[in-house]
Amino acid sequence: MSLLDNESELKSSIETRKRLLDWFLEHGGSDVRTVADELTEGLRRGGAVFTCGNGGSASQAEHLAAELAGRYKLDRKSLPVFALSTNTASVTAIANDFGFSEMFARQIDGIGKKGDCLVALSTSGNSANVVRACGVARAKGMKVIGLTGQTGGAMAAECDAVVKIPETDTARIQEMHMVVIHLICQHVEETLFATQKAKSHET
Repeated sequence: MSLLDNESELKSSIETRKRLLDWFLEHGGSDVRTVADELTEGLRRGGAVFTCGNGGSASQAEHLAAELAGRYKLDRKSLPVFALSTNTASVTAIANDFGFSEMFARQIDGIGKKGDCLVALSTSGNSANVVRACGVARAKGMKVIGLTGQTGGAMAAECDAVVKIPETDTARIQEMHMVVIHLICQHVEETLFATQKAKSHET
């Protein structure tokens, strides 16, 4: 019997999502505001933003980059936001030659600079390649922003600002990360391009 065939399990699953949204309304908003302000200020000062994650978190990191390099709701100039998981040749070459833990860090070491930002996503906070990227970014004087789960893992200590979703289930954490990502995108646009006319779009 699947989840959708079991009324009690379906109700429990929806209630978990509601609990997380309620937490967000009561406690999570200030952390998201801090993260969004850090990212916005970096862009305002001319810094670039790099994003990284694994699996579903890689997709969400790419989604964030796409919304800011393209647009979220406003027709405005592009922003310098790059997802580190998208160059297959670089990712596979680095992982093969230097090890999986270096696949993001080596890219940051090559192109990141002081004043740039790294947005790192890991539901556990312990993904070795993400934690390593955060450490390299900090050493280069970049701002490090983290989106993670309940404990924050090893990644949290490497971040200047972090949002910890109070949950251990990967799918639920990623669902909340998408909410956070869209709020960040809207904050960036409305802060940096306040005078421009909004235009909704579909992707």
